Amino acid sequence: MEPEYTAYQFSPHARVGCVQCHIGPGADWFVRSKFSGAYQVYAVLFNKYPKPIPTPIENLRPAQETCEQCHWPKNFFSEKLHKNTYYLSDEGNTKWSLDLLIKIGGGNIETGPTSGIHWHMNIANEVTYAAVDSQRMIIPWVKVRHGDGYVSTYRSTEIKFDQKKFKENLRKMDCIDCHNRPSHIYHTPERSVNPLMASNWIDPKLPFIKSLSVDVLENSYNTKQRALDSIKILIENFYEDNYPEIAVKKKQSIDRAVSEVQKIYARNYFPEMKVSWKKFPEHIGHLYAPGCFRCHDGKHVNEEGKILTKDCNTCHTILAQKFENDTIRVALEGVKYQHPVDIGNAWMEMNCSDCHGS
Repeated sequence: MEPEYTAYQFSPHARVGCVQCHIGPGADWFVRSKFSGAYQVYAVLFNKYPKPIPTPIENLRPAQETCEQCHWPKNFFSEKLHKNTYYLSDEGNTKWSLDLLIKIGGGNIETGPTSGIHWHMNIANEVTYAAVDSQRMIIPWVKVRHGDGYVSTYRSTEIKFDQKKFKENLRKMDCIDCHNRPSHIYHTPERSVNPLMASNWIDPKLPFIKSLSVDVLENSYNTKQRALDSIKILIENFYEDNYPEIAVKKKQSIDRAVSEVQKIYARNYFPEMKVSWKKFPEHIGHLYAPGCFRCHDGKHVNEEGKILTKDCNTCHTILAQKFENDTIRVALEGVKYQHPVDIGNAWMEMNCSDCHGS
């Protein structure tokens, strides 16, 4: 349990007891947990557990009985400004920023109809879907029951599926279908390195430090100790071989970078259990895993020919975008996204995770 416990300690729910989510209130689920835990005891004693331990947990309690004891989707509304700072993988670690207005949404009697991202939650609408894989990454069929009773079914035009098997795969959408790693998040190397560079904990003036940090994190190592030792050697050797003057002049910055990258590895990679972000993708967003695009890929169509939208502005608006040594682009109605590297229109036709994902 080291990977899950380590991730939990650095999660938004680090002060929430494990049993409050994994069991919840009431004697019924407490007894169930004891029965399911009996096999876990056997698996640990005789080393029968898989590496990594798979998710999602099939018998997890419905989110309305656990998550919604604290969180109440009905009262999620308005928007939230999310400021992002990124660095390219070039010699100068070119900086660029993106300000997103996230349309969290929600709704109740006083604020009117549900809207935004939390429109999906069971406030006035009910969403049911069928996945064809255990990780719920491939979803060819979605049914929506609106508050007025209108039902619409969307089917993928690309994914083949057998509707006769749907009864065993049907699932009513809840919090966990997007927030699938609420307490056990394994961050990608880019997502970890960028904020540290923005805070100068990793010096962005070190040549190629962005790409170097990501590369050493993504290398394959047999043990954690070997990984930590290798990270130090690889980073130090890179600057000694390619930038000898910087290796001497900025030794303190390089040492700090080594320490921070080692921390990232220790919190997100567990080679003994074969655990990393690649094995446990997070469904919020769509940059490193399909996430929203599992359904909103522009290829799910209902009986009337309506397509589940892939329009970015449905969930967020880009208020501002700025590249280093360039003017900032700002518009309250939203600016058109500009990919940091010129790839033509490919970013409009592909999913982000096709390039950025595992």
